[in-house]
Amino acid sequence: MSAVIRSTGLWTPEESVSNDELVACYNAYVEHYNAEHADAIERGAVEAKNPSSSGFIEKASGIKSRYTIDKEGVLDITRMRPRAKPRANDELSLMAEAGVAAAKEALETAGRDAADVDAVICSATSMQRTYPSMAIEIQDALGIEGFGFDMTVACSSGTFGIINAVNMIETGMAKSVLVVTPEITTPQLNFRDRDSHFIFGDVAVAMLIEHEDVAGGQGWKIIGRNLMTKFSNNIRSNFGFLNASEEPAPAFEDRYFVQEGRKVFKEVCPMVAEMILSDMGNFGLKPDQMKRLWLHQANINMNMMVAKKVFGRDFTEDEAPVILDEFANTAGAGSLVAFHRHHDGFEAGEKGLICSFGAGYSAGTVFVEKL
Repeated sequence: MSAVIRSTGLWTPEESVSNDELVACYNAYVEHYNAEHADAIERGAVEAKNPSSSGFIEKASGIKSRYTIDKEGVLDITRMRPRAKPRANDELSLMAEAGVAAAKEALETAGRDAADVDAVICSATSMQRTYPSMAIEIQDALGIEGFGFDMTVACSSGTFGIINAVNMIETGMAKSVLVVTPEITTPQLNFRDRDSHFIFGDVAVAMLIEHEDVAGGQGWKIIGRNLMTKFSNNIRSNFGFLNASEEPAPAFEDRYFVQEGRKVFKEVCPMVAEMILSDMGNFGLKPDQMKRLWLHQANINMNMMVAKKVFGRDFTEDEAPVILDEFANTAGAGSLVAFHRHHDGFEAGEKGLICSFGAGYSAGTVFVEKL
């Protein structure tokens, strides 16, 4: 028995913030901060903040813009974080709303409806709440019978969700599974931190995974997959429900995403390239059989290093497409969004790789073949 990626769907917020807009806001904040703390800075008691630039952001990351749930809040110098309006318990939550929109597109693309789906997996970096399960809310909004559950593996949430769906299909637990990855990540950012304020963007992506007998010869057959985790503190968020009980209460800034970017780059890139090449050997595949790599979209320099190690040569943009220039880092959704946007141009039998890597550390490989 084999599983197939039958279709995909994508949701983005209506608003996008360019590097120029983000930098203008950040630099205005820096100017205000340095003026307010001028005496302390002169005494050496406080370190002055440095301005940023669009050129710095693009060179460091490849990011040019990002979608956000609230542009006004992000660019408000007195706030510098998105606003999320509270919703009543009988209203669809923000995260579920994004997931439902992406899921509906995936179902429509495949010509399926709720009755054709057995299960929903909501797999994302973080959940809007702990319970009820986001997956069950999405399942209910779509009118799907069966079951749903949440899971999170940070940057590899999307690929780990796919592989869980494949496992359920291969064991006969389900014949059709919706994997939904809504990544509302801009609220996790400290927009007053020069090294990270540009990183994340908001998005939701969905994949319909079906048994090959159900797929009817359409889609992408999954011909190999693997998971890997290795503990690291180099990418971390300490935000959680225990914060309210901690004494003394943690500083607000300590609850945001933080990372040791240079360490991550040096440790993750070789680890992932080695994993991909090892997996290829185990599945009887070779680098020159990979028409395209849909890699995790966190940093263009990481993607370039991994792709070059895998191919063993220089590669074209078509062979390792980039979407982070438009979307920024969308955490667990990145490689899935890349696949959604750049899966055209394949003939039957041609192969590719969907790969995630990042916080955890975690990495997931999903090798596919066009039917």
